[in-house]
Amino acid sequence: MRYHCTMDKGIFLVAIGGLLGCIARYLTGSYFTKTFPGDFPYGTFVVNIIGCLAIGIFYGLSERFNWFTPEWRLFLTTGFCGSFTTFSSFAFENVKLLQSGSYLTFAAYSLFSFAIGLAAVLAGLAATKL
Repeated sequence: MRYHCTMDKGIFLVAIGGLLGCIARYLTGSYFTKTFPGDFPYGTFVVNIIGCLAIGIFYGLSERFNWFTPEWRLFLTTGFCGSFTTFSSFAFENVKLLQSGSYLTFAAYSLFSFAIGLAAVLAGLAATKL
């Protein structure tokens, strides 16, 4: 089936990017969770930081060099990065930390995820301007 409609093509690109992003998220998250067991959710933390850096790089390259067509940008940012980074898992894990009384871990996880995530997006954008 050929995709003649832009919306159909966009949905297809987001779906394929999302499929690849969720597989990459699962593999990356599982690796870091197994490698660094404990209360701190390293798998989701690392995935979110990598995803923030990647989306900064993708947007930065797209804006600076016009390397990506709108379709590639949709595939990479909305599809892949949107599926790869999972702040729904972040929120759920924070609730679990609060419910278990791990207040210091909750505070560290929340603060570092937010601060380093923003810094990673800025770093990705800055890297495209070198």
